[in-house]
Amino acid sequence: MSQSQTNQFYDVAIVGAGAAGIGCGVVLQELGLERFTILERHEVGASFNRWPQEMNFITPSFPSHGFGLLDLNAVTLKTSPAIAFRREHISGKQYALYLQTLAEYFELPIETEVDVKAVEPLPEGGFTLQTSSGDLSAQFVIWAAGEYQYPRLNPFPGAEHCIHNSQISSWADLEGDEFIIIGGYESGMDAAANLVALGKKVGVIDRTGAWASPDSDPSISLSPYTLQRLEFIYRTGRLDLVSDAHVEEVKPIPGGGYEIYSEYEKWTTAHPPILCTGFGSSLKQIAPLFDWSEGHAALTEDDESTITPGLFVVGPSVRHGDLIFCFIYKFRQRFAVVAEAIGDRLGLDTSPLDAYREAGLFLDDLSCCGNDCIC
Repeated sequence: MSQSQTNQFYDVAIVGAGAAGIGCGVVLQELGLERFTILERHEVGASFNRWPQEMNFITPSFPSHGFGLLDLNAVTLKTSPAIAFRREHISGKQYALYLQTLAEYFELPIETEVDVKAVEPLPEGGFTLQTSSGDLSAQFVIWAAGEYQYPRLNPFPGAEHCIHNSQISSWADLEGDEFIIIGGYESGMDAAANLVALGKKVGVIDRTGAWASPDSDPSISLSPYTLQRLEFIYRTGRLDLVSDAHVEEVKPIPGGGYEIYSEYEKWTTAHPPILCTGFGSSLKQIAPLFDWSEGHAALTEDDESTITPGLFVVGPSVRHGDLIFCFIYKFRQRFAVVAEAIGDRLGLDTSPLDAYREAGLFLDDLSCCGNDCIC
């Protein structure tokens, strides 16, 4: 339930109660921080609840923490979605339930149905947050909003005639036998796999041909799980992959159907094309508070805005040069880094974070990051 926030002051305000917000909230609580709040526009795990019914995590969950290896999709110590659901590739609704369970177990101070409309730095330090439930003040802000609620809906003229994959509740709801998907990265391949499994014929148009990328970083190329699914559905003969085709426009055909244009080719489909064009960064909501000169929000070594002291970022929008922290197993390693920076400034004992360092969840040396493998 939402509550009025007017005139309330907190040491830390976390914006977003998804994987990043919940995980970071637990770390702050373990530091002994009492005056913090987590503000969520909808409900805990809202983005995961809105995934298509058939969409699952591409990163595997496995009950390995008893041997010193935390489940890849866990956001706190001593928890495992694999154990909770007895499943390796968790669905969105299952993961939302995992996050809700954590929120209840740790009794996190979450305010749901609170929309943060603006974050304003104060001259004397700290911030005012304008929300749908009134204004509040905080010495530090941790932006933990995700990306799923910001789909790229207009990548080219005529995109309004398409359906973005985030607007699909279940692939079984789509009527028709043939579909064209625009975008061949993870969401595009997931859409293709589910439609082919339903007996549909599918064409995927991608500007690069992500399925052929040799890069070992799943933030750039397809994950092993997706490549394995792709190999299976391709053998059905119901999948056509078109690479190096940059879609420039979609036009409706008088009388029904749609034409999809690239510079040199045209495709025709009877049903609205499916957009799998990804998502934008939620940081665009507070864009003036960051330096974007490198194409993404510049952050300090503590994941703090380089131009707005006291504003930290956790979650899939964290980037450092060529290092992209867009998966949970990556960005969860930065929660303790942010918590230590805030804890030091508040004069807190940060020794509880030693447990995170021991568990490999305190990545403060980015020079060791990379995906090179000798075999």
